[in-house]
Amino acid sequence: MPVDIDIAKVAHLARLALTEEELSEYGAQLEDILEHAERVGALPTEGVPPTSHPLPMTNAFRPDEVRASLDRDEVLQQAPDREGEYFRVPRILGEA
Repeated sequence: MPVDIDIAKVAHLARLALTEEELSEYGAQLEDILEHAERVGALPTEGVPPTSHPLPMTNAFRPDEVRASLDRDEVLQQAPDREGEYFRVPRILGEA
């Protein structure tokens, strides 16, 4: 299957500086890819349901259960810096 895509133009648009050797190598690879896609497209798929994933997927979330949380005072005692009942953290984005 001859490739009718101007690989040099696509490389230029993508701001890629490719040598002639790379252009011919990528052209050959693109031909192989398109030939494979054509073979896959020719497969008989009548009666095959469409899928988004080849393996069955299940939800991995745990059940939502109420649990006791950590003790605030105990956690704040381990903080490197605190301000009242809150963790004190450094300012971000160059703020003074």
